[in-house]
Amino acid sequence: MADKRDFYEVLGVSKDANDSDIKKAYRKLAKQYHPDTNPNNDEAAHKFREATEAYEVLSDGEKRRQYDQFGHAAFGQGGPGAGGFGGGMDFDMGDIFGDMFGDFFGGGGGRRRANNGPQKGASLRASMELQFEEAVFGTDKDINITVSDECETCHGSGAAPGTHPETCSHCGGSGQVRYNQQTILGTVQSVRTCPHCEGTGKEIKSKCSTCSGSGYVKKRKKISVNIPAGIDHGQTIRLKGKGEPGRNGGPRGDILLTIYVRDHKEFVREGTDIYYRMKISMAQAALGTELQVPTLDGHVKYSIEPGTQTGTRFRLRGKGVPYINHGKARGDQYVDVIIETPKNLTNRQKELFLELAESFGDDVSSIKKKKGLFDKMKDAFE
Repeated sequence: MADKRDFYEVLGVSKDANDSDIKKAYRKLAKQYHPDTNPNNDEAAHKFREATEAYEVLSDGEKRRQYDQFGHAAFGQGGPGAGGFGGGMDFDMGDIFGDMFGDFFGGGGGRRRANNGPQKGASLRASMELQFEEAVFGTDKDINITVSDECETCHGSGAAPGTHPETCSHCGGSGQVRYNQQTILGTVQSVRTCPHCEGTGKEIKSKCSTCSGSGYVKKRKKISVNIPAGIDHGQTIRLKGKGEPGRNGGPRGDILLTIYVRDHKEFVREGTDIYYRMKISMAQAALGTELQVPTLDGHVKYSIEPGTQTGTRFRLRGKGVPYINHGKARGDQYVDVIIETPKNLTNRQKELFLELAESFGDDVSSIKKKKGLFDKMKDAFE
């Protein structure tokens, strides 16, 4: 026993590792050194057996206690755990290898517990485009989607009229079949869902011609959807029980409806807040005024102070987007002030601006020298 490596060292875990850590470490090593992925590699085979022996001991509470107390001697001749590696092999190898080695333990998806109980049906995906305001305030919409519905000819049995499903001859109605597989670790038994009846325990000898024995036919259905206020672009609504039928008495799946929201020509949404750029004149900014601000609820009055600058932001509380599923609570609207510089001034307006500039003490000499085409034509006729 002296040539054996410490089991904790073999698995690369500490002595206080929990069961989950031990199992995870073994799965990693088993996958790395499994003979199926390392053919004709004696070193890999040795490491695989070494890791498996370590796992057999450390995954068993009593064996681990004995090993911690006596070391490898616990499993030697006459030791408390005599019997050695492989003596019982009562740990669940299928649970370890279940989805790692394909059909190593029985074909198909590998050794796994047969799942022939009720299974939920598959979910379907759909999408819907909304106007900006529809997403903000919520709405009722209809979607058209193709979904499986019970066959009206056989009423869901899958059997032709006048016949009935019979007990599966392959699994005896259990929905499960067992296989024995010879491996380097000995004989391993796997339990799988019966491939003949797909776990239902029933077989249909005379299939319904309408649904080809499935019990369902595809139909185009209209489904009403309540869009909650505050839904945002890219969010998904789950329509429970509206998807594909379940198996073996299981419930229907769901419809996952993804929402896409069109941009608004004036408002920008960020979460539950709305942003708006408000253009005002230079006179309004300088003298102050009462603005009529557009919101999703209509125009509201807001007074700005004299001397308001471009980039000034003010907030309208409660004029944003409703918090989804939170009653009447809403975000805010933020308004950014943009002062517009006038274009295409008349001569009189230019004169007034010059007078105003002079009153502020501005150097207007350079302004006077710069004349437009209209001014030059005027000078030519004077």
